Amino acid sequence: MHRWNPRRSPARAGWLAGWIGCALWGALWAADVAAAPPAQSATPLRVLATTTVVADLVRQVAGDLVALDCLMGPGVDPHSYKATPRDADRLARAQLVVASGLHLEGKLSELLGRLGRRLPVVAVADALPQDKLLELAPGLYDPHVWFDASLWAGCPAVLAEKLAGLDPVHAPDYRRRAGEYAARLQALHGELTTQLEAVPQERRVLVTAHDAFRYFGRAYGVEVVGVQGTSTESEAGLNDINRLVDLVVERRIPAGFVETSVSDRNVAALREGAAARGHAVALGGRLYSDSLGGPGSGAQTLEEALRSNMATIVAGLGGGDPPATGSPQP
Repeated sequence: MHRWNPRRSPARAGWLAGWIGCALWGALWAADVAAAPPAQSATPLRVLATTTVVADLVRQVAGDLVALDCLMGPGVDPHSYKATPRDADRLARAQLVVASGLHLEGKLSELLGRLGRRLPVVAVADALPQDKLLELAPGLYDPHVWFDASLWAGCPAVLAEKLAGLDPVHAPDYRRRAGEYAARLQALHGELTTQLEAVPQERRVLVTAHDAFRYFGRAYGVEVVGVQGTSTESEAGLNDINRLVDLVVERRIPAGFVETSVSDRNVAALREGAAARGHAVALGGRLYSDSLGGPGSGAQTLEEALRSNMATIVAGLGGGDPPATGSPQP
C-alpha cells in the first residue's frame, strides 16, 4: 500500500500544517466560550503542562487540587516537538497551560506565545532573574535551568502565584506546597554537591549528546561538552564529532553519556572515532535530560532524576563503580 509522505508532497504537507493550526485555534475559541471561571467551579482546575519536568513541578505545587495533563510524555524531545490534531482537544480542555519557557519548547514556543492571548499561560523559567541565566546570544538563554536544583527552586513560587490567581480558594495550599518543594530542592542541591566530591577534579568532564547540562556543570563544578548545542533541532556535523574526538583522546576522558530523550548515534560516533585513535571511551550510562522517566524508571520526579543522573555520572567518571562498557539500560 502506498503511504503518503509529507516530505515528498510539500503542498499536502502545507495543507496538513494549516489544518492543524486551524484545529488548534478553533479549540481555543471553543475553550474561550465554554470555560467557566475556575473559582466558580466545583471541579479541579484543568492544567496542561508541556513537558514531564514541568508536569512534575505542577504535581509538587498543586497535588490533587488540579486535573493535570502533560503534552509530551517520557522520552519526548521538546526541542523538536510539533503540535498534533489531538493537541487541539487537550488545549480546549485546559484552563491553564504551564510551559518551561526560554524557548525550550522549540517549534511550540510561537504557538504558546499566541496562546497566551486567549487563555492563561505561564512559562516558569521566563520569570527567573536574567543574571542567573546562561546567555547563549543577546537575549537568548539556555533553557535547561532545572539541572541546577537551587535555580529551579525559584520556579515553584512563580507557579503558585499563577494558580492562586486562578483558584484563590486554594491559594494558601499552593503557596505552602511551593515553599516546601523549594526547600527540598535547596537541600537536594547541597546533597548533589557533596556526592560529586568523589570524582577527582581532572575527571570532571561530562561528554553528552547535546549541551543540556551547562547549568549542572556551573552548579556542581563539572566541565560539560555536548556533541550538539543546547537544542537538538539541528544535526551534529562531522566537524562537531571530530572536535569531540580530539578532546576525549587528548584528555583521556573515560566515558561518554547518552540521554533518554536524544538519539545516541552521536555518542556512538564519538566512541568509534576515539577507538580508531587508540582510546576506549566507555558508555558511562544514560542520563535524563529534557524528559523525566516513565513508570518504574525510578526517575518519575525531578528529584529522582537528578539523583539518578548524579549517581550515573559519579560512577561513569570513576568516582564509584567502574563505568559499564556495554549498552546502557533504558
